[in-house]
Amino acid sequence: MDGAQLRAIVLELAALPDETEWVEFKLNKAVPDEIGEYVSAFANSCALLGRPAAYVLWGVEDGTHRILGTAFRPREVKVGNEALESWLAHNLTPRIDVRVHGGEVDRSHVVLFAIHPATNQPVRFKGIEYIRIGSYKKRLHDYPEKERELWRVFDRTPFEKGVAKPGVSSDDVLSLLTPAISA
Repeated sequence: MDGAQLRAIVLELAALPDETEWVEFKLNKAVPDEIGEYVSAFANSCALLGRPAAYVLWGVEDGTHRILGTAFRPREVKVGNEALESWLAHNLTPRIDVRVHGGEVDRSHVVLFAIHPATNQPVRFKGIEYIRIGSYKKRLHDYPEKERELWRVFDRTPFEKGVAKPGVSSDDVLSLLTPAISA
């Protein structure tokens, strides 16, 4: 994502009247476990709402939506000896597409996590499934009606629209479909 695209998304999100089931604003608070819970909640909420993505945006004040900037630099964060993005990936089941973007918007540093929806089962973080209820992150298990509806969404999603292997280029698809010839 280039700077103009990042700026357009940040301004569009900041123009929303409130946080939603698919948007969260943060300034500097970036606790790894909470980030993982948010990713689970947003992936599941996206699937439930039929949205293409959800966003956690650092550098925007929650109540006013003013762009103030953030000191959070996700690529510099380590959990133990592991980079934050890698740590998140192996604590999320199933693994989903989370894109991390950072840059300057109106002379303020912002960080945007773009989270893709769950596709065939709820996303868990450290074994627990989360969901957004309004602007709050909750355990999915505590909302059985949301959990039932989420499974209905997965049942309605045709297999052919599912992601078999994320991050594969169109050039690699044919080689994956063609069996390797052993010599």
